[in-house]
Amino acid sequence: MPESLKAFLNWLTNPTILFTLVGVGMFLGIKYYRIVTKPKVALTIFLAFSLLFLLASLDPVLNKQVTKPDNVPIVGLFFLFSFFTWVAFRQMAINDERMEAGEVPVEKAEGSDKVMVWPDLVYVEFICMVLAAVILIVWSIVLQAPLEEPANPQKTPNPSKAPWYFLGLQEMLVYFDPWIAGVVVPGLIVVGLMAIPYVDVNPKGAGYYTLKERKFAVTFFMFGFGALWVTMVLSGTFLRGPGWNFFGPFEMWDSHKSVPLTNINLSEIIWVKALGTAPPQNWLVREIFGIILIIGYFAITPGLLAKTYMKDFYKKMGPVRYSVMITLLLCMAGVVIKMYLRWIFNLKYIVAIKEFFFNI
Repeated sequence: MPESLKAFLNWLTNPTILFTLVGVGMFLGIKYYRIVTKPKVALTIFLAFSLLFLLASLDPVLNKQVTKPDNVPIVGLFFLFSFFTWVAFRQMAINDERMEAGEVPVEKAEGSDKVMVWPDLVYVEFICMVLAAVILIVWSIVLQAPLEEPANPQKTPNPSKAPWYFLGLQEMLVYFDPWIAGVVVPGLIVVGLMAIPYVDVNPKGAGYYTLKERKFAVTFFMFGFGALWVTMVLSGTFLRGPGWNFFGPFEMWDSHKSVPLTNINLSEIIWVKALGTAPPQNWLVREIFGIILIIGYFAITPGLLAKTYMKDFYKKMGPVRYSVMITLLLCMAGVVIKMYLRWIFNLKYIVAIKEFFFNI
């Protein structure tokens, strides 16, 4: 692969550019899902990406990361996630076209492919279980288990990474204090999943695939899980190197790489840079701008959206269910906003109350 192409791909994986491209790609994919999910179009995109991936994997730097036993499942995760996303959206496209023509969804059509749980479904599940066991056995023989030496407090691995399913949380530790990244965000995810059946009582889309009737729900799920969470897992696996610094896919992981810490709090930007004075000693006065910004974000934004873009949602859901839904969505959007503020403006904390170890 030419060095110029490698340099270009390294530039594309800069977090600001990468997450923006993923978000824009997700938006275009959802908008034009009927075209993108056509078998010929999807197969062309898949083959083109697979060929690029194979060529890129020939590079010794990237090959070392891709073939690492710890990382092989993550490569499979990406392809499996892409495949099953295509399956779901293809079925959505078919059902939406059928309903526009006055027909019922495929799942509700007469003579649709329905089987009895016993023996048909259980029999298939048993065969799948046997095949999965065979694959895991072969896998364990071919790939050596990535076992390391016993824990040694005097020799910490660099980088020290959490299991892949925690890499998203570890990535958020860069942008938030541990109490937010390790407690608040996981708690909101659990609470949000528990609240979905009570907040989203729309019967449309129950038992069949559709995007036209559930566009809002599907879109936010894809952005929250696909564009944000899966991307953080992949970037944490392949792009985070020694010192938890970002490295391009073709960039050698240099443990001596040093990145200047130029992060600055919002209060310092306002008091020092804008007003040209030292920050006040009183924490409330010092952080009043950040506090007002956070309160306004969660107190004013829901009302503005209820009067404008989400007027219909407010009428259908009522104040309680709408408040729960919009709060969860604002928290998810807040994570993305904070990440971009760090990448673009080197903003560390919006509110930094060091006296109480309370930072946002």
